[in-house]
Amino acid sequence: MLSLRSSPAIVTRRLETIIISRKPNSVITCAAKGPRPRYPRVWKANKKIGTISKSKKFVECVKGLSNVKEEVYGALDSFIAWELEFPLITVKKALKTLEEEKEWKRIIQVTKWMLSKGQGRTMGSYFTLLNALAQDGRLGEAEELWAKIFSENLEALPRIFFNKMISIYYSRGMHEKMFEVFADMEELGVRPNVSIISMVGDVFQKLGMQDKYEKLNKKYPPPTWEYRYVKGKRVRIRAKNLKEFDEAHKRSNESDKEANKLSSEEFSENNNEHLDEVDGEPNKLLNKFDEADQYSNEVEEAGISFS
Repeated sequence: MLSLRSSPAIVTRRLETIIISRKPNSVITCAAKGPRPRYPRVWKANKKIGTISKSKKFVECVKGLSNVKEEVYGALDSFIAWELEFPLITVKKALKTLEEEKEWKRIIQVTKWMLSKGQGRTMGSYFTLLNALAQDGRLGEAEELWAKIFSENLEALPRIFFNKMISIYYSRGMHEKMFEVFADMEELGVRPNVSIISMVGDVFQKLGMQDKYEKLNKKYPPPTWEYRYVKGKRVRIRAKNLKEFDEAHKRSNESDKEANKLSSEEFSENNNEHLDEVDGEPNKLLNKFDEADQYSNEVEEAGISFS
């Protein structure tokens, strides 16, 4: 009788097919049991640009503009046109660099543009604008901004704003307005610091108001302790030794700067010496390549082949 038997080759093939089918699939399937295609994101750039480089470009863009309002606002709008969100951190860093370079007009332009966009309406940005207006000599606009901030934030106005306005009026000899700001400060219960008391007391002495000067010193006696920040740490110092501490701190900062300059000069000298040494190495490599080419040409002319 005939018997049907499967050959071993067929069995092995069937086993192989079964093993292959049990391997995990590398294609990602979605809920519809179909392959999900992977497309590259068009809006995501390969090069990542940080806020520091963006702020530098922002500063360069602002410095190259004129003082026309429409041109400045149009250039700044085009700079942030492709941003998904308003680059507040970039603008803040740019304002910080402009403040270090004392570009007061540019600070006023950028801050007003930022506020017109409804962004950065904080006490820090208002104080930056107030300081820039005072430094640029635009006292009328500074007083308007001060009146607006004072009327909107009576109960939560920081002391630094009072200090700034009193220093502005003190430097310009506007004593009456200075006394008004100091009276508002006392009515709101804001305790003046040492600089405000010294400016107001100096004006009392200049005007011959000795009784008011004595009352001011009795009401606000000089503090026995002062606080300073040294390398990020808060240090308490006696008021008597404050001048000595400030002088010593300045000397230490100057010595640190000189040490950093010397270290940078030494690094540049060592780097130049290293570059002089490296400049000769490419020539040596080129000579070696030339020798190798000559040897290969000689081998081809002799008819020698390497298998």
